[in-house]
Amino acid sequence: MGAVAALILFAGVWGSWGTAQYVMLAKGREAGTVRVGSCAGGMCTGPFTPTSVGARARTRVELTESVAVRRGRTYDVVLKPGTSDAVRSGPAGILYAWLPLGGALLLASVVVAGGMRLTRVAWVLGLSGGGLLTAAFVAVQ
Repeated sequence: MGAVAALILFAGVWGSWGTAQYVMLAKGREAGTVRVGSCAGGMCTGPFTPTSVGARARTRVELTESVAVRRGRTYDVVLKPGTSDAVRSGPAGILYAWLPLGGALLLASVVVAGGMRLTRVAWVLGLSGGGLLTAAFVAVQ
């Protein structure tokens, strides 16, 4: 059961890092804001206004459509290198990027409590995951 819990947590980190690396290691990346103009097919698009040195303005960048993205609003973003794909930045972007880890913490807490009978560890994992999910929900609103 310990190996299963570790695998769940590893999968949560792996799933989160794909996006979190762009937000957390933003130094040297193109940062700016995007005003969402339209959303269709799971993607929202809008013009990019740079705020970092070396970034250039773009007429259209893509931001993944989610409950956290609304048409007509402006969001702080970081562009993935060599693409027009944008990722939310700032505290809301960091918390949103780590959502898969929050879910993995909740799932691992059930495995640890039920399979390993380590209730205190399970409570720590569960409360950490719930706290991360709650903080992300509050931050992206």
